[in-house]
Amino acid sequence: MTFSVMLWMPSWGGMINGLMTLSGAWDKLRWDPVLRFLVVSVAFYGMSTFEGPLMSVRQVNALSHYTDWTVGHVHSGALGWVAFVTFGALYYLVPRLWKAERLYSIRLVEWHFWIASLGIVLYITSMWVSGIMQGLMWRTYDSLGFLQFSFVETVEAMHPFYVIRALGGVLFTAGALIMVYNLWRTMRREVRAEELLPSQAGALRVVPAE
Repeated sequence: MTFSVMLWMPSWGGMINGLMTLSGAWDKLRWDPVLRFLVVSVAFYGMSTFEGPLMSVRQVNALSHYTDWTVGHVHSGALGWVAFVTFGALYYLVPRLWKAERLYSIRLVEWHFWIASLGIVLYITSMWVSGIMQGLMWRTYDSLGFLQFSFVETVEAMHPFYVIRALGGVLFTAGALIMVYNLWRTMRREVRAEELLPSQAGALRVVPAE
């Protein structure tokens, strides 16, 4: 537990370093959807690396262990941190690797961002609530000292949250499919006619390497 809590310092040092790198460039978040992926991934990194050491504390771990809280924690890092930084990297690299003028559609990137973000929120919050409820039900005793709820009863109580989790997974997958379509059209060097602000058009255009 001690060493897990100590990990807060390097983890949050990296997160703060990433966020402070954007000092003076926060206005780009209004029109650069690719940058949004990277910023949100850093935020999820900070959240998941805070939650991990917290769950190593004995009193917290006694409630969270073997429950869906752990599932929500892992997926906040996997979907919010790792997947989002991967999405941002792919959106940045593909036009340059295939020597395209820019991404096929910036609007589709925005759709991907908001659909996937909503999917992640539904997924992890449903697992957090479900896991805490699950842990509390497992620790509830009746007046005679017997467990008040059976395992099957806890599974029945979690059913609505599993429906929400499935919806979140569908939204996240739909966003990823939008990205695949967008990158495929980009690889073919196609550009969708869209209304872009002058700052957007110039900043999102890929400058070919000499």
